[in-house]
Amino acid sequence: MRKSKCVGCGRQVPSFEIVEYGSMEAGFKRLCRRCFNREAATAAGLDNFEHIEFDQIRLKDADGKIHEFHFTTFLFGTGVALDAFELRNGNPGGYRFQVIAEPNEDPLAMLGRLIAKIRRALAVKHLEDGEYGLQIGQAGVVRGLIDWDAAQDGYLPLLVIDGREISWDDFGRCLMTFEGAQFKLEISDMSEEL
Repeated sequence: MRKSKCVGCGRQVPSFEIVEYGSMEAGFKRLCRRCFNREAATAAGLDNFEHIEFDQIRLKDADGKIHEFHFTTFLFGTGVALDAFELRNGNPGGYRFQVIAEPNEDPLAMLGRLIAKIRRALAVKHLEDGEYGLQIGQAGVVRGLIDWDAAQDGYLPLLVIDGREISWDDFGRCLMTFEGAQFKLEISDMSEEL
């Protein structure tokens, strides 16, 4: 796992914990999320904001496979985001979830809401490996995350469905089972419930 040094506290933290903070005029500095949140809270006059770091948790999906989730907290403007994600090659990948709250909300209540959201998502399987390869399940519903596909230089998305990275071409083959059918595509913020 690649680590970076925070210029605020001097700690070596995983690179996904680093925020580039500043402006074009004043320059940027690399801060860990704890230091960034402290500066953002001071700038916003949030004297009681508490940055809490949660230990990772392990949860089972619908197939009994274990998924380990890591957490980050990010204070932004008038809100705070709590993210949960798996790691792939030292970077966030696979399943990713988020809840947003007011900065004064109890962090443990946020964590509880996020874990409940994760459990609901893990209980549902959208894709199946069938005799014709990867297929959309019987319900005909797919939920996932749109991500950057480095192999396509960002020209095509990489979809994360059931915690699996699915190329746009592979997803297109899944859709061919439904040739002639109608579909409805809804896109929502990562923090919203699907």
